[in-house]
Amino acid sequence: MVNAPETAESPAPERRASARAEAVAASGVLGAPKLHPFGDLHALQHLSARAARGVRATFEGLLRKECRAWAEPLEVVRLGDYRAGRAELLTAWTSLGMDGRPVLCVVDGALLLVLLDLFFGGSGDEPATLPREFSPAAEALAERFGTGIAQALETAWEPLARAAFSVGRCESNAANVNGADAEDVVVVTRFGVARGEAKPVFVDVLYPVATLKPHATELTGKVVAKPVEVEPEWRTALTRAAMTVRMPVRSVLAEPVVSLQRLMALKPGDVIPIDFGNDVPVKVGASLLGSGTVGTSNGKAAIRLTKLEGFEA
Repeated sequence: MVNAPETAESPAPERRASARAEAVAASGVLGAPKLHPFGDLHALQHLSARAARGVRATFEGLLRKECRAWAEPLEVVRLGDYRAGRAELLTAWTSLGMDGRPVLCVVDGALLLVLLDLFFGGSGDEPATLPREFSPAAEALAERFGTGIAQALETAWEPLARAAFSVGRCESNAANVNGADAEDVVVVTRFGVARGEAKPVFVDVLYPVATLKPHATELTGKVVAKPVEVEPEWRTALTRAAMTVRMPVRSVLAEPVVSLQRLMALKPGDVIPIDFGNDVPVKVGASLLGSGTVGTSNGKAAIRLTKLEGFEA
């Protein structure tokens, strides 16, 4: 159940172990063909982390409760291996178009039925026996859920590329999904969602490599986020605070040099002659501020600035 707390007998890990670990490991075997041309996928992982915020909002809209969401590490597998990892479990396969190219949103059938029960005011209990296919109400909810995921993805992709995501039909049989072939290589982006101490649930978005190829340049480059606009009030407060910082100002009148022999022989009353010009240096820390003339002001020794040099690095 989405809202059921964990029990001692069935602890819920924050990350779900992948049933496709063998397929993923095989893709990294020395000599195995590379499944995608997108390098280390850091850019896509960054986009998934951004999309997790929208996924959380989609769940909160259905659960009417606050949740937390995160993006799992990406996996690259063949669609046939991914489907085999899900065995014969009831699954909602919703088509999401990305500029007209296929993307899949995959939701566990049990999770979709729990969300459906909550949507109609139920307690969110998982059915004891899963049906063989979804009802029209469940398919409609899957498409509504897919709309929320599509909006989250479109917002997440905006800094990298202006991609338009659309929502298609929900199918319980992956073979009926248009544009999804078992031999297609897909990048699996998995999102985890949990509320409080409840057991986390997971939603997968599958990007076929062919769908991502038009964005290969962006995905293999550096991730550049939108510049954040600084609030004027914050900038003003920071400037005012910086202006109150006290800086040490000093001036060295002279630095005479004496031999070690004379230094060792010094005693009270001895005189060390010094010589300095009309202007003496004035420093702030280790930086030269300028120079000035030694004099008095209000009965105290002072320096009148005659030249400003500015701060040196």
